[in-house]
Amino acid sequence: MSRPKISVIGAGNVGASAALKLAEMELGDIVLVDIVEGMPQGKALDLMQQGPISGYDLNIVGTNTYDQTEGSDVVVITSGIPRKPGMSRDDLLSTNTKIVKQVTAEVAKRSPHSILVLVTNPLDAMTYVAYKVSGFPKERVMGMAGVLDSARFRTFIAMELGVSVENIHAFVLGGHGDDMVPLARYTTVSGVPITELIAKERLDAIIQRTRDGGAEIVKLLRTGSAFYAPAASAVEMVEAILKGKKKILPCCVLTTGEYGIKDTFVGLPVKLGRNGVEKILEIKLTDEEAKALHLSASHVKELCDRIHELGEL
Repeated sequence: MSRPKISVIGAGNVGASAALKLAEMELGDIVLVDIVEGMPQGKALDLMQQGPISGYDLNIVGTNTYDQTEGSDVVVITSGIPRKPGMSRDDLLSTNTKIVKQVTAEVAKRSPHSILVLVTNPLDAMTYVAYKVSGFPKERVMGMAGVLDSARFRTFIAMELGVSVENIHAFVLGGHGDDMVPLARYTTVSGVPITELIAKERLDAIIQRTRDGGAEIVKLLRTGSAFYAPAASAVEMVEAILKGKKKILPCCVLTTGEYGIKDTFVGLPVKLGRNGVEKILEIKLTDEEAKALHLSASHVKELCDRIHELGEL
C-alpha cells in the first residue's frame, strides 16, 4: 500500500517546520515546494538525512515546480509574505491573495481530490480565496487558526496556574485576528472551568494576550512571525485527516447558517476526518459570545469584499 502524499507549499520557516514534524510522525511522503531555487531541494535533502537519526523512513523531495505534487492527499499552503512589526494580518491582503490564487490553481489542477489546509495570513480571507479558486467542495478547504489560538490560550493558562498544558482544554473561535473569540466557559483544567480558577480581571488579560499572541512574537523576532506552533497546528489537522481520527478541532471553515452565519469562513469547532470537515459542531453560546463571533465573522466578510474590490477574484 502506498503512503499518503503530503505537499507543503512554501519552504520557509512554517513550511520547513511542518515538513519536519510530518516526517517525524511518518504521516506520509512529502513534497516541499518553493519559488526560491535550490532552497526546497536543500531543505528536503537535509530532512532526508535526519531520517536515520530520528528513525523516520519516507521520501522527501524539494522542487520549484508543481509537477511532483500530483496526486497529493493533503496540501498545506504556507506561501506568502510574513508579518513584520507594526503590520496587521490584514496588511498582507493584496500580496498574499495573488500568491494563494496562483498556488491554489497549480495544486488543484494536479491534485483535484486533495484536501487543502491554509496557513497563510490573513488566514480566513486566504481560505476563502483557495475555496473560490480551487472549486473544491467546502469540506475539503479549511484554514489553520483555531488550533494555534487555542494552543496559545492553553499555554498562557498553564503559565498562570502552574499546571500542565495537557490538563487544559480550550476553545478559541472566530476569525484569526484581533477579534478572535476565546470561550472561557468552555475552557477547563481537568474538567474544572477556568472561570472557577482564575479571577475575571486576570482571565481578561490572558484572553487579550491570546489575541495578541502572534503580534507579541512578531515584535520580539523583528524580522518575521511565529512558525513552530503554527506548523505544529497544521500538522495536527493533517494527522486528524489522514488517520481519519474524527478529532474535534477549531478550524476555519465555510458556514452555511451555523451560529446564524452564512457563506463566511470563520473558526468553528469541527470534526476532522478522512473526508476533511465531516461536521461543524454547534455549541450553545451566550448572547455576548454570539455577538463577538458575529462581529469577528463580519470582519472576515469585509476582507473578502475588499479582495473582490481589488479585482483579485
